[in-house]
Amino acid sequence: MDIQTIKQIEQGKAQAQSSGYTRLAIAFLFIAVVFAYSSFSHSDIQNNTFLIIGAVFGAYMAMNIGANDVANNIGPAVGSKAITMFWAIIIAAIFEGAGAILAGGEVVKTIKKGIIDPGMIENPEVFIWVMSAALLSAAIWLNLATSVGAPVSTTHSVVGGVMGAGIAAAGFSIVSWGTMGKIAASWIISPLLGGVIAALFLYFIKKKIVYKDSMIESAKKIVPFLVAIMIMAFSTYLMLKGVKKIVKVDFATALFISAIFSIIAYYFVKPKIARTAQKTEDTREGVNTLFTIPLIFAAALLSFAHGANDVANAIGPLAAINDAVVYGGISNKASIPFWVMSVGAVGIAIGLALYGPKLIRTVGSEITELDQMRAFSIAMAAAVTVIIASQLGLPVSSTHIAVGGVFGVGFLREYLDSSETVFIQNVRIKFKTDKKEIEKLQNEFNKLEAINKKSKKEYERIVYLYKLIDEKEELVKEEKKEFKSAKQIKYVKRDAVKKIVAAWIITVPAAAILSAAVFFMIKGIVF
Repeated sequence: MDIQTIKQIEQGKAQAQSSGYTRLAIAFLFIAVVFAYSSFSHSDIQNNTFLIIGAVFGAYMAMNIGANDVANNIGPAVGSKAITMFWAIIIAAIFEGAGAILAGGEVVKTIKKGIIDPGMIENPEVFIWVMSAALLSAAIWLNLATSVGAPVSTTHSVVGGVMGAGIAAAGFSIVSWGTMGKIAASWIISPLLGGVIAALFLYFIKKKIVYKDSMIESAKKIVPFLVAIMIMAFSTYLMLKGVKKIVKVDFATALFISAIFSIIAYYFVKPKIARTAQKTEDTREGVNTLFTIPLIFAAALLSFAHGANDVANAIGPLAAINDAVVYGGISNKASIPFWVMSVGAVGIAIGLALYGPKLIRTVGSEITELDQMRAFSIAMAAAVTVIIASQLGLPVSSTHIAVGGVFGVGFLREYLDSSETVFIQNVRIKFKTDKKEIEKLQNEFNKLEAINKKSKKEYERIVYLYKLIDEKEELVKEEKKEFKSAKQIKYVKRDAVKKIVAAWIITVPAAAILSAAVFFMIKGIVF
């Protein structure tokens, strides 16, 4: 290694270190602004110290949500190269923030849908310690998961935090173990549903477009239909899960309105797809380009729904602290003030911009290779799975669904390619058999050629053998070509799967243990 190379390596390390310091400085600046605002805006409230501390923890939590959880919505779009990292972050930040502020939950069950019974905590101060410990521990766990590149559920992190601090404060009886059982079930339900639905969408696209003689002609018919389904799925998803604050509708009404939207979208999109298809090559790459715009819209809509639904839940403990400090009591439900929603929305955008790319790359390219068709299938699975699960009353995690969708399309590719591997093996066997048969025919041909005086029957046999050998050799050439062009298996990266699944399984217990430790630390400091 020469001196110039060493210098370049050192410069790269210095730039990376400088960039790391800059990101850290921006993160601390945001926390400082939140600290200052919560201090001055609530200076007239007695015992506001924990509200200020909670606001700081909430800001830290929001940035970690942006760094980890948002990647699931936009990772596939970036991994498929439908959109650049820069524009993905811009779009996600805008729509996540808009979802949190415009359509964020009007009321949030701060004890996470009955994870603990707040009635068992008589002292409001102890309840504040529990929520503070839950916020900090969930944020720390998300930070650790992000650092190792493991996408985990924000909701499960908060659930574990609330459970652990609640147990530390009032014992195991405070926990609703039935609810915890449902959450544990979601570790299996969410990725399985997401994976199966994503795989089904991708298989449908392959059968109806990719495996056809004219892919472009098939795409002209199928893509508008898929876009219509996308509009229907996302409209239903947003009405049921994302815009509850703006309008509340039941499933049947949401589905009916969405069906009208999808019909309009179909007739609007169909001529545009046809015009675009005329200028597109009849190749897989060409067909992929037709999914680019729908995929970008899907990423934006997923971000909006995530901001509206999940962010409010994630910053619920901060709303609980605000409720307890401002009104001096404990409530099962706490309204989320605008400033708390703003901390969540801005913090997510900052965390995504500063530390999101690592998880975006993990979801988008480090599990399996994605293109626009596969990424579109994953986005569709995220919307459809949430709708199905909500109607069946099944607990699901948006993070697990999205990553499960990535697993699903990856394993489908592996299954389909394994079929090609069987084909390769069959070709190899057939190739060997044909070579032996050619050698046998050639020997017979040579023996007949060596005869001095040949009968008419022998001449006819020679002509027939010559023709047969020629045909067999041509067939072998074709088999060689097929053998060389056959794809090799593209495995889902097993190490990534193991790491992510392990992180999912330990998220709730890890956050709980961490939260209990933080609670006892706070209790020790106060007393």
